[in-house]
Amino acid sequence: MTSTTDDSHSTKGSYVHSGEEYSRDMRYLATRITRDGRDGYPVEAGRYRLVAARACPWANRAVIVRRLLGLEDALSMGLCGPVHDARSWTFDLDPGGVDPVLGYERLQEAYFARDPEYPLGITVPAIVDVPTKAVATNDFDQITRDLFFEWSDFHRPGAPDLWPEPLRDEMETVMKRVFTEVNNGVYRCGFAGSQKAYDAAYDRLWTALDWLEERLTTRRYLMGDTITEADVRLFTTLARFDPVYHGHFKCNRQKLTEMPVLWAYARDLFQTPGFGDTTDFDQIKAHYYVVHSDINPTRIVPRGPDLAGWTAPHGREHLGGRPFGDGTAPEVLPAGTLAT
Repeated sequence: MTSTTDDSHSTKGSYVHSGEEYSRDMRYLATRITRDGRDGYPVEAGRYRLVAARACPWANRAVIVRRLLGLEDALSMGLCGPVHDARSWTFDLDPGGVDPVLGYERLQEAYFARDPEYPLGITVPAIVDVPTKAVATNDFDQITRDLFFEWSDFHRPGAPDLWPEPLRDEMETVMKRVFTEVNNGVYRCGFAGSQKAYDAAYDRLWTALDWLEERLTTRRYLMGDTITEADVRLFTTLARFDPVYHGHFKCNRQKLTEMPVLWAYARDLFQTPGFGDTTDFDQIKAHYYVVHSDINPTRIVPRGPDLAGWTAPHGREHLGGRPFGDGTAPEVLPAGTLAT
């Protein structure tokens, strides 16, 4: 999610362009953190800091994957607050509003350490090279892939196989549709600049959600019996659907709670260590309703919806499956505790 282009430009808001369809800016830093260090950033425990925000679905992916794989000791994490100004995500959750490792008030500073003329959005997630205090990568799609494939030497014992080799080709197809039609589809609805653009985006979104409802009727997870990265990617949108996308983004044919299969699936994941304990609904609502002020000029944050249902029994056990396959769940946190 970016603080200067499409998702969180400023607290004054500038997201909807009259008469236009919404188009996400997918330009990111192409450098990667890899085992062989071919881009100048070798995988090293303790060298990097993941900067995320619980409000952001793209960053939430990285937070979930880091926790599932047990990378907390190898890759530290800094969290930005949910609401920011036109310049940047800020570290206002930390004492004094300063990240304790980087010494920055704004994530923007890490981007300018990389390039003083950095021209693109200040996005989370970003992984910062602590010795130079410069962003190493901000490609949200690649970050979670690399956490699995490139950081495997630092995975916890029992870390799940989020990319089962026999399923990878099908996973790519499923994840592409989930991203294009659902993860990004809600934004195409919310930021549509014309009725025609909105209607087309709405139809595409609900076609995809109906497909997912059908797909998940006979399988516990998107790819079958175990959790994969495909589930991580879908979950972060589902978690935000009723609190934000249904009303704020006008994705209102149904609430998630009115889609029995997807709602049970979402609760199943939420109640799995790594998912619900990385989700902060208050920060999610604060971000969207305050920052997108051209959509919500009053910046009033709704009190609802009632979130009690997320902990209700989901009944998905009858489909069988083993959430973590041959691996194990990450440590269960005390109730009400968020992963750090």
